[in-house]
Amino acid sequence: MPKALSARALLERLVAFPTVSRDSNLALVDFVEEYLARFGVEAHRVYDETGQKASLYANVGPEVSGGVVLSGHTDVVPVDGQDWSSDPFTVVERRGRLYGRGTCDMKGFDALALAAVPKALEAGIRRPLQIAFSRDEEIGLLGAPDLAAAMRRDLPDASAVIIGEPTRMKVVSGHKSCDGIEVHVRGHEVHSSRMHEGVSAVMTAARLVEWLRRQTEANMAVEPGPVAALFDPPFTTLHVGMIEGGTAHNITARDCRFVADIRCVPNETADEWLEKLRAEAARIESEIREVAPDASISVELSVPGPGLQPEEDGAAEHLLRRLTGDNGAHTVSYGTDGGHFQAAGYSVAVCGPGDIAQAHQADEFIEVAQFEAGEAFLDRLIADLAAE
Repeated sequence: MPKALSARALLERLVAFPTVSRDSNLALVDFVEEYLARFGVEAHRVYDETGQKASLYANVGPEVSGGVVLSGHTDVVPVDGQDWSSDPFTVVERRGRLYGRGTCDMKGFDALALAAVPKALEAGIRRPLQIAFSRDEEIGLLGAPDLAAAMRRDLPDASAVIIGEPTRMKVVSGHKSCDGIEVHVRGHEVHSSRMHEGVSAVMTAARLVEWLRRQTEANMAVEPGPVAALFDPPFTTLHVGMIEGGTAHNITARDCRFVADIRCVPNETADEWLEKLRAEAARIESEIREVAPDASISVELSVPGPGLQPEEDGAAEHLLRRLTGDNGAHTVSYGTDGGHFQAAGYSVAVCGPGDIAQAHQADEFIEVAQFEAGEAFLDRLIADLAAE
């Protein structure tokens, strides 16, 4: 068998690719494809519409059903404006920690998955490992739907998908949805001294932003049900992350745009909240059109991010609990590719090394102990797949 790289060496190689979501990830995909080919594993790509990014998937071992998918994403968030103590795209070990962009989220797991490939082949696994590396997870889980669909079409049915996002190796059975919303308010320009004759898109948008804030405040005040209580926070949140509009302080703004996200607990849906937001937007729109008939408000779902629903007697959760020994009830409020894999018909749970608190930060790191725990876990998974 060709010489395999250690998990640590693979991590160093993966982090060295600056796969910030705004840029291409194809150099990393080339490397992964070539590495898998050394061991006779054929990889397949799913390109985005530009051809400059791709997800990658592969079947390792026999072409039979009942295997396990190791799911990670290839993109990382930017380092712009962050105060790093070392080169973010070079892995540096300090005080039992491996620093570098993506070491925690989630090239650490990707490296462990690749390191498992030659081990699995050498062990003679009877059920396959399947590798699923997505593009553009960080900007809306954009690569996961096409990736999951291609794997369902081309590969043997897998019994479980392990989403390797950082959970400190705890078994997470559910997470909130995260849907991106784009709002565009069209106003009517006049001099601000005559503002009653115009419509300020900025001030109108502010009414909707305030409405979203009040909804979250009201959700916070409600006693959570048994499912919602599993989450932190145990309620649906509606958040505005960016807003822009206007041209001068003394002109009622013609345009204002803002983007928001809605993160729902499982007993609520983004569709319900989107309907409420559109109803409020329609109410305000009727008011501003009395002043300026050309004024308008549009509310669009830009990035759907389905939640991961806890599965009753789920195969992925059972497998992970058996291999980790963790029998606690865990959910998270951040999104993963897991919702899209679940929607495609897979049994899904989340479990990976590292702590989500380190993700997206300057001096992002994964503890060496967590990295080693992730490797030991995958060794146990390989033994399970090789067993009769």
